[in-house]
Amino acid sequence: MIRMTLVMAALAMPLTATGSSGAVVLPDWLAGRWCGVDGPRGQTCETWQQAAGGTMLGTSQTVKGGTTVAFEFLRIAIEGDTAVYLPQPGGKPPVAFRAVPGGEGVTFVNAAHDYPQRIHYRVAGDVLTAEISLADGSKAMRWTFNRVR
Repeated sequence: MIRMTLVMAALAMPLTATGSSGAVVLPDWLAGRWCGVDGPRGQTCETWQQAAGGTMLGTSQTVKGGTTVAFEFLRIAIEGDTAVYLPQPGGKPPVAFRAVPGGEGVTFVNAAHDYPQRIHYRVAGDVLTAEISLADGSKAMRWTFNRVR
């Protein structure tokens, strides 16, 4: 099982929004720092840079008891006519999840992956909610992040 750090879509805007030129654009609104509540598994924070060159770069770090217990390199890139989420847990090779249309927020899917196969992001104000699951929505796990100002 790959532990996936999750990123949220803001204000139910699709991640692969179409600009005035008809081109796919990246979610600049995601740029900044997002942190979950410190709990039994530690505290996870993600930091995202502004989009540049068709890519957004991010990192995730989970700290428990003053020690980093998990990290990921994160990337959202435009490939063809969609956005692709490419997490690298622990610095391992990336696993691609393609954005799919529909619903509130954004959903990335890779049905060939063991777990997760589906990653869904949504936001309400400054609170981000993320859910990972199998492609059919079963075996779901949920995280909540707050924007750090």
